[in-house]
Amino acid sequence: MSEITYVRGDATAPQGKGVKLIVHVCNDLGGWGKGFVLALSRRWPEPEAAYRRWHRERAGNDFALGAAQFVQVGPYLWVANTVGQRGMRTGSKGVPVRYEAIDAALGAVAAKARELGATVHMPRIGCGLAGGTWSRVEPLIERRLLSAGVPVTVYDHD
Repeated sequence: MSEITYVRGDATAPQGKGVKLIVHVCNDLGGWGKGFVLALSRRWPEPEAAYRRWHRERAGNDFALGAAQFVQVGPYLWVANTVGQRGMRTGSKGVPVRYEAIDAALGAVAAKARELGATVHMPRIGCGLAGGTWSRVEPLIERRLLSAGVPVTVYDHD
């Protein structure tokens, strides 16, 4: 099993050759407006539009904690909108991150990455506004992606 590659840089400009899949965590309320999604929206309108449509039409689709939506933004580039946080604010029920939802979504990401022959690129998902800790997220990535033979690069922004 390979290891996660850590680099300094921008996860919206993934490094390397071949098909790439950018993964990030969304909330379950349909909100898109803070954190990494702003960088995504500056580059491509499609992930936000697809996410908002997915949430708006949730009565007839699979939108829920643990779900993943794949949006093609270039010939060799995809974005995975993964629903891994309940709500948007830390409150009486703790932080918004839901590790079991991230775990489930990463299972779908692994299947899609294998189908596309893609490498996976991400910021430290679930650890920004969602309030998670990398020590809890990293093992999920190892189990779901690395053990499936999917190379992963994590970007720490300057």
